[in-house]
Amino acid sequence: MAILASNDTICAVSTPAGSGGIAVVRVSGPRAVAIVGSRWRGADLSTAASHTAHLGYVLGNGGNAIDQVVATIFRAPHSYTGDDVVELSCHGSTWIQRQLLTTLTDAGCRLATAGEFTKRAFLNRRLDLSQAEAVADLIAAESAAAARVALSQLKGNFAKRLGELHDRLVHLVALLELELDFSEEDVEFADRTELLALAAELQQEIDTLTASFSAGNAIKNGMPVAIVGQTNAGKSTILNALTGDDRAIVSEVHGTTRDTIEDVITLGDTLIRLIDTAGLRHTGDTVEAIGIKRAVARMEQARIVIWVIDATTDSATLTEVAAMVVPRCADKQLLIVINKTDIATADNVLGAVRTLAPDADVITMSAHCSDDINRLRESIARMATPAAALDGNAVVVTNARHHAELTLAGEALRRATAAIRDGISGELVAQDLREVMDHIGAITGTITTTAILTDLFANFCVGK
Repeated sequence: MAILASNDTICAVSTPAGSGGIAVVRVSGPRAVAIVGSRWRGADLSTAASHTAHLGYVLGNGGNAIDQVVATIFRAPHSYTGDDVVELSCHGSTWIQRQLLTTLTDAGCRLATAGEFTKRAFLNRRLDLSQAEAVADLIAAESAAAARVALSQLKGNFAKRLGELHDRLVHLVALLELELDFSEEDVEFADRTELLALAAELQQEIDTLTASFSAGNAIKNGMPVAIVGQTNAGKSTILNALTGDDRAIVSEVHGTTRDTIEDVITLGDTLIRLIDTAGLRHTGDTVEAIGIKRAVARMEQARIVIWVIDATTDSATLTEVAAMVVPRCADKQLLIVINKTDIATADNVLGAVRTLAPDADVITMSAHCSDDINRLRESIARMATPAAALDGNAVVVTNARHHAELTLAGEALRRATAAIRDGISGELVAQDLREVMDHIGAITGTITTTAILTDLFANFCVGK
């Protein structure tokens, strides 16, 4: 790899900005122990063993103590970055944090740039690139499912799967290139039928990983759940009840909601992005029509659609709205909520609903009943949690960059398969297979550029 780690010793506050009980200042680099030791009053850190903690004082430029701290020593290569690391746990005063950084930089440290500690971990081969990205995902995780998937990637499960794919591709390319070396002797090392079978297996694995991005993106960024239905069916009331806040205006006037309203909640292990939408109906109101168009668009983008139906709805209205909802939910999970059972029986519409949407889940409820709202929460949570989110070792793609590289790898492999099937020269087939390997290598960082690394780590927080 042409990208080399800096020999500078760097420092930064690794805990969130602001004051708290404690803060952690991280120092990493070849002179980490020596620089901290030069501003240290306590046990001799130069002889301290790795993974040991020491109580002492960090001194300012005038020799006065800034704070009593705990210095934890991590010797290379057994540290987060792969370099010598000292982590100073101080009291959480922002003044103390600033003073510690000042005395460390005066003693020879440089302030770290965004993501520089993790970048060094990658360059020192402590992490591959997919694991480095998992660090950022783990920090940003807003639900148990997102944290679980990020931790699985950090543990190397994704990298291991990609490594296995890469090794099989190397074997395939080696057979083809060996065959080329003996082409004049008409020796065939790579049976075409066997090559096609192997390529099909690899294609299935790549396509499976690529397809997992849909669920992975929802786990990472929140499962989009659109609340749709006729005007005045109780959509906004349900949104407010689910979020515990008056996010949407509730009125008996039809067409009150003219635009989409969004809020985020956590149900079970999963982050849910609730989207309240304008009531679906035919209207001559220009503004309301725009709201309905947006409602349809958000419904098409959602992974789960909650169709709210007023229990008093007449059959004509029900059929009209069903025509706008059901065809757009063929590839989604559809949950039908028959609302307002406190004023009418669900039997009025239940039979028609099951005929119009036989594959949908159906619950009956009143939005004003807390037990019914809890049942609705449970139903949404059950539908929203992908199986992959429940498995701590699951391999699921959550990163758009990884998805893009896998998509390109899949396309290159399809070209290679077609070439094998058409009897094209092994040299051209090998070229396509090497492209597949390059795209997989770009995910783990075995093939990368300075520009990619600069852009990727720039999105990290300083101190990580």
